[in-house]
Amino acid sequence: MVLIDDKDVLSPEESRLREDRQRTKYWKKWGPYVAERQWATVREDYSADGNAWADFTYDMARSRAFRWGEDGIAGVSDTHGRMNIAFAFWNEKDGHLKERLFGLSNPQGVHGESIKEAHFHLDNTPTHSYMKFLYKLPQKAFPYEDIIEENARRSKQEREYNLVDTGIFNDNRYWDCFIETAKEGDNPDELLFRVTAYNRGPDHAKLHILPHVWFRNTWAWGYDDYKPSVKQIDALQCEIDHRELGKHYFQCSPSPNSCGGQDDVEPEFLFTDNDTNEMELWGAKSNKTQYVKDAFHKRVVKGDKKAVNPKKTGTKSCAWFAFNQGEGVAPGECAVIRFRISNTRNDSYLDEEQFDDVMDQRIAEADEFYFKINPMPMADDLRNIQRQAFSGMLWCKQYYHFIWDQWANGDPGMPPPPPERKAIRNSQWKHMHLDDILSMPDSWEYPFFAAWDSAFHCIPIAIIDPDFAKKQLDLFTREWYMHPNGQLPAYEWNFSDVNPPVHAWSTFRTFKIERKMYGREDLDFLERVFQKLLMNFTWWCNRKDTDGKNVFEGGFLGLDNIGLFNRSDPLPTGGTLEQADATGWMAFYALSMLNIALELAKHRRIYEDIASKFFEHFILISDAMQYRKGSEAKSLWNEEDGFYYDAITWGHGWTHQMPIRSLVGLIPMYATLTLEPQVINRFPAFKKHVEWFIQNKHDVADRNLASMKRRGKDSRLLLSLVNEDRLRSILKYMLDETEFLSDYGIRSLSKYHKDHPVSMEVNGQNYSVSYVPGDSDSGLFGGNSNWRGPIWIAVNFLLIESLLRFYMFYGNTFKVECPTGSGDEMHLGHVAEELQHRLQHLMAINNEGRRAIHDGNEMLDHDANWKDHLWFYEFFDGDTGRGLGASHQCGWTGLMAKMIHDTGVNCRLPQTPRTPTQAASHYFDDTFSRQRRASLGGANRNRPGPARSMTRTRSIGARSDWGGSTNGEATSQNGDDDGASTNGVPTPARTWSIYKEDDATSAGDHHANHVHDDPDDPINKFVQDQLQRIKSEEGREYSEELAAQNDGAGDEL
Repeated sequence: MVLIDDKDVLSPEESRLREDRQRTKYWKKWGPYVAERQWATVREDYSADGNAWADFTYDMARSRAFRWGEDGIAGVSDTHGRMNIAFAFWNEKDGHLKERLFGLSNPQGVHGESIKEAHFHLDNTPTHSYMKFLYKLPQKAFPYEDIIEENARRSKQEREYNLVDTGIFNDNRYWDCFIETAKEGDNPDELLFRVTAYNRGPDHAKLHILPHVWFRNTWAWGYDDYKPSVKQIDALQCEIDHRELGKHYFQCSPSPNSCGGQDDVEPEFLFTDNDTNEMELWGAKSNKTQYVKDAFHKRVVKGDKKAVNPKKTGTKSCAWFAFNQGEGVAPGECAVIRFRISNTRNDSYLDEEQFDDVMDQRIAEADEFYFKINPMPMADDLRNIQRQAFSGMLWCKQYYHFIWDQWANGDPGMPPPPPERKAIRNSQWKHMHLDDILSMPDSWEYPFFAAWDSAFHCIPIAIIDPDFAKKQLDLFTREWYMHPNGQLPAYEWNFSDVNPPVHAWSTFRTFKIERKMYGREDLDFLERVFQKLLMNFTWWCNRKDTDGKNVFEGGFLGLDNIGLFNRSDPLPTGGTLEQADATGWMAFYALSMLNIALELAKHRRIYEDIASKFFEHFILISDAMQYRKGSEAKSLWNEEDGFYYDAITWGHGWTHQMPIRSLVGLIPMYATLTLEPQVINRFPAFKKHVEWFIQNKHDVADRNLASMKRRGKDSRLLLSLVNEDRLRSILKYMLDETEFLSDYGIRSLSKYHKDHPVSMEVNGQNYSVSYVPGDSDSGLFGGNSNWRGPIWIAVNFLLIESLLRFYMFYGNTFKVECPTGSGDEMHLGHVAEELQHRLQHLMAINNEGRRAIHDGNEMLDHDANWKDHLWFYEFFDGDTGRGLGASHQCGWTGLMAKMIHDTGVNCRLPQTPRTPTQAASHYFDDTFSRQRRASLGGANRNRPGPARSMTRTRSIGARSDWGGSTNGEATSQNGDDDGASTNGVPTPARTWSIYKEDDATSAGDHHANHVHDDPDDPINKFVQDQLQRIKSEEGREYSEELAAQNDGAGDEL
């Protein structure tokens, strides 16, 4: 439960989460676990050359059974992907049934693989008690060939050609297909599905909706020939039988005839088997089964009645609803279908009113759950962004199945794969046996896990479902994932590649978020993951610090094309690449492990010794990075430029720095940790070791431990790779709008390199790096990402946390110009806040009603049926904020939800003034009016005063959770602009930040707007207390989450 004013206030969704956690009810058994793309994945690739894109194409997927998973539109399955439910559509214009989402393969795309659809993840709850998905289906023939040909024509210097660019949505000639799923209030196995398809066009149009129910093929591979079944048992009902899942029933309701006819639209059940059509694909003389996977396409689109099983049974079924009577559905009208999957047979008609009541109740409960997660007043637009960020992360959960031995050697029921296939990739990962629900980076473009992506996913997920977040972090350290040598798997294209070591950081942040929000300390989780990460840390030290110098190579490290050379390959120059970011990451890793060790030491003294070990690791890494031995050796720090650079070393003192100002030089700031003074005093063994190190390693300590002698704000201690002088130098670049600072966050490469590219000629070949703010202009690493200028939210998030840690040490005494050269001095708390606001401006509506991510697209910004539905892009143009890369990258772009949770309460609107006095009139008021949902018991309450707000409207984008103006200019209820009012009482415009100045007086009288407690609504008091707290305290919110504190344990050790 979320603790409100130290009280346990459970919402229905929280009750379900508790039941699932306690295993009294399995609420997460069914969820959105069906992939949006299973074709062209490494798992499905059985080619000799490892070309997954060619071995299993989009068109093949219609006829070829998948080996390792399934895909579909808005798909739902059980946690092992055995039984699947998803949706197909046909507009009577397309050449094939739309059963899955279309996109281009990596070779086809201008900038790598790319989805070419318009769909949105609108809502989802952690137990998947309510889910909402929007698919926009064109009414004209889908422009498959146009998309393929136009993208093939374009060069890498041009933009991607997407579905919205084709004109297919002109005149609103499309269907808005809202797909909703709900669970019964007391039975996790009762699933309700509703599709509402609106004709947005000016003319009548015809539509076919086909909900599918089918089984993953587990019988064709030669291990087990058992075949589950679906069979029709009456006009509107099928029986589903699986030996592990038991019996379920697929029951449909007749649909109202929205084509003008008198009779309801009744579905026709179709049946086939989920087996490959070898005759269609490879010209075989016969198929192994009479009825095959593409039967519904042949029956509905081609009119072939012989394609489906007349006996009404099979392993794949669908209910065919045809809204094609007369001219079809009228403009503005909708077609609606309802069905349920139940574990009990129902021989009567579905009660549509009762069905819709259940849907409405789940929607109301979802509203209540998300409101409790963030009850603070903020703009409706920010609340909508946050809600869809959470929703997208939940829709990106996927069943992931992979058994190395079976994948590498082939199946007994299939022809053996080419022998050379084994050596192409992942030959060293023979231990892997994966059968789990995992958080994917993107639901279509990256339908496979990536280690460092997953670590970032867990931060926002921990806010709404810490149990799932902890499960993800735990899985990667389990023996069926982690290599016996301690390496974490990177991603399926190359498990041996190296991602930044962020797992320990995410583990501790997840632990602390759960403790702060839910009052639970899962020390077993923390200790279990920590023990495994000890192996991973050792692997890093042994494999990525080849000379034992505490300066690390690392390689790829997730930053694709950021350097002159491919950092995963041997250097064309010879020598070794010593990486400032790799060394920064390792120092960051050491401090994260130190933090966890100190937390565990509160309960077991043995961890004091381990904490001491990581303290020493950090100091030695810090010293090696900054002060190298040997008069001819060069540090990774460039004194002349005042920045960190990568260096090539050939031994014997021969090194060459590459003067590229990129994230590589900012990442050392991540390695920062503040220690509360009580921590040092509480752990005598740790304190003794620190003191011994200062006395006996004084040469190292003097260079790196100035903060051990100097106490910072609240007597805190600071461990950091970056001392005060270097911090100022780095921030001068980072906060310069002609270098790193964009209107929308920190760029990955300095804009300086637009006019000053860096190049090197090696063996007649020229290698160069220049500022490229948009898509990549090269094919390096597939060409579908770019770290030479765009903004990436994950690395910005860590920069912000680092600034907050520095602020917690330096307080208001350390100020810098922000932006550089502006004359506006800010302390680092304000700088962190400013960056969070700029990042939120990527997606927030500006004063012209536009979102930066849409790059001025009129339809996306202003059309009522588009403007509040959001795509969460992978990265963003460094100049304009235009969304780039994968469009459902809710993994790390979902961190937006966490930033809104932290600072959305005082986020200024885009393009409003930055200085406190100018911005004051743009801030909202700190009181708000009551709007209580009658359905939740507030209809007869008349007590006045501020309170928690709920509304009846289902449209998330249209919700107005709070009276008065938020995150904009303060206006009164009667339209005056000289101040807002609540219940007739004027309230002053907001003039504060989360991080106040030492001499701030803007908070005013804390009792000026006293609010009477509402005993029936503890959230009201919580909100008011929080508003006063963040006005009066300096970053306490963040010290609770970021600092190593003397909290969470009793005095006994």
